[in-house]
Amino acid sequence: MEGRSTLRPADLLVFGWAGGKHACVDLTGVSPLVGLRENGFIVGLAARKAEAKKMDKHAKACAENQHVFIPFAFDTFGSLAPEAINFLTRVQRVIHSNCSTPRGQGFVFGRLGFAIQKGLAAQLVARLPSVLM
Repeated sequence: MEGRSTLRPADLLVFGWAGGKHACVDLTGVSPLVGLRENGFIVGLAARKAEAKKMDKHAKACAENQHVFIPFAFDTFGSLAPEAINFLTRVQRVIHSNCSTPRGQGFVFGRLGFAIQKGLAAQLVARLPSVLM
């Protein structure tokens, strides 16, 4: 498939994020209980590992297509990986400087929250025993 993009659709596409480049934001939710036998429990470790895996998998393809890749990794206990925190911090600054109403500020975070909830619901449904479905 020569000449075709290697990108898959982003969970969120942010136009003009950095230097005129669009940002592909990949939402990834993980359980912080995965891998407890090897490492024990370390707060935020699962989210940081998921972030690193996503960067390895998608950052190069995004860069080749003139996009910025942002892995938004979080765990189901509420920990955010560093790139997710950076993303939210920047979004918050932009919203506060450009939106005069609280309703406008809530839209972006409501949208992001919905995308996270949708992903978590899909993970839970995928793990249901087939007898219940």
